[in-house]
Amino acid sequence: MTNASTTSWFRAAAPYIHAHRGATFVIAFDGETIASAYFDNLIHDLALLNSLGIRLVLVYGARPQIEHQCKSHNIAINYHQGLRITDDASLKIVKSVIGKLRLDIEAKLSFSLPHTPMADTRIRCVSGNLVMAQPVGIREGVDFEHTGEVRRIDTDGIEQQLVQDNIVLLPPLGYSPTGEIFNLSAEAIATSVASELQADKLIMIGDSQTDLAQELTVQQANEILKDIDNPSLKSAVTACKSGVQRVHLLDRSKDGALLQELFSRDGAGTLISASSFETIRQASIDDVCGILELIQPLEDNGTLVKRSREHLEIEIDHFTVMERDGTIVACGALYPYPNNDIAEIACLAVASDYQRHGRGEQLLSAIEQQANLLGLRYLCVLTTQTEHWFVEHGFSHAKISDLPIEKQQLYNYQRNAKVFSKTLD
Repeated sequence: MTNASTTSWFRAAAPYIHAHRGATFVIAFDGETIASAYFDNLIHDLALLNSLGIRLVLVYGARPQIEHQCKSHNIAINYHQGLRITDDASLKIVKSVIGKLRLDIEAKLSFSLPHTPMADTRIRCVSGNLVMAQPVGIREGVDFEHTGEVRRIDTDGIEQQLVQDNIVLLPPLGYSPTGEIFNLSAEAIATSVASELQADKLIMIGDSQTDLAQELTVQQANEILKDIDNPSLKSAVTACKSGVQRVHLLDRSKDGALLQELFSRDGAGTLISASSFETIRQASIDDVCGILELIQPLEDNGTLVKRSREHLEIEIDHFTVMERDGTIVACGALYPYPNNDIAEIACLAVASDYQRHGRGEQLLSAIEQQANLLGLRYLCVLTTQTEHWFVEHGFSHAKISDLPIEKQQLYNYQRNAKVFSKTLD
């Protein structure tokens, strides 16, 4: 990476570094992730998050490791309704495997040799009886024996560790008030912990999610679940409905996906949220800086007329913006001329990284709806470089004389912009 690209990356990541400081993330990774070639890199990335002041609760799975040991000891492997049936022999394997994985993960988090990504780190990782469980019992005539489900999360105990900047590590086990140990789903624990802590994010690292869209609302996720069985997606929906604002599904085979997801605008996985990740709304005075940053390149190349900060502040009520994860990625303004039954569209701009994805059309549609609500019949626009785009979206050539008198008087003949108009439905 060149010095310029490094600088650009840090500048782009800076808002996320600031926003995530002090936040609580519950991160779940399955046994396949632990066994993957990228697990050491993931450990380094988790250490980095901890050093940035992010409060971490880690939940790990162990399904492939348990199955491997069961096969080695000729112990039958049985599932029902997606859950392991844990008999006495299986429970011994479960405790042995999960205990070893816990020690291995703690050891990796303690690694701090010079000339490594975790050099000089001082991470405290704690675990304990923080998950209370109860037996699944008998379903459809099948006794799940030592397989359990979450009964209660010791949120006070977890919080006590997080306020000391300790990483909390939770195995896929739970304990009953009578001292029994139950084999639990790591996803179920992660979902319950995130919900009970009202975590800022629940992040699940596992199977490839390439067949899912980059962003999904809960409603969209539920539609997908009608056709496919995706445990991670189900857990994400449950967490969102329980108050977790955002759930991220990441592909274990993509090295660095966790950092890309957290510190870049577009991420590297699938985001599930209760509401849309990208919204179109009326602009406010707080958006002036974002709009200026968006339109400056277009002003510099002559596509847009230059506007000062003062000008934008005065006319901010005319602007509509498209916001994506706190960043303005598109904007447009509507200037009504009620006496002429017409409105002018101005300063329509979409960030270069988000063009050709329909955002201009979405924003134009929103502005047209505003004009309709005002009872106007026509739209006009002046452009020097985007005439084809407006023609493709229903605008026709017009004359300067077709503009309202007030606008005609302000027309810049040196700029020589072309006039287009459109009749609203």
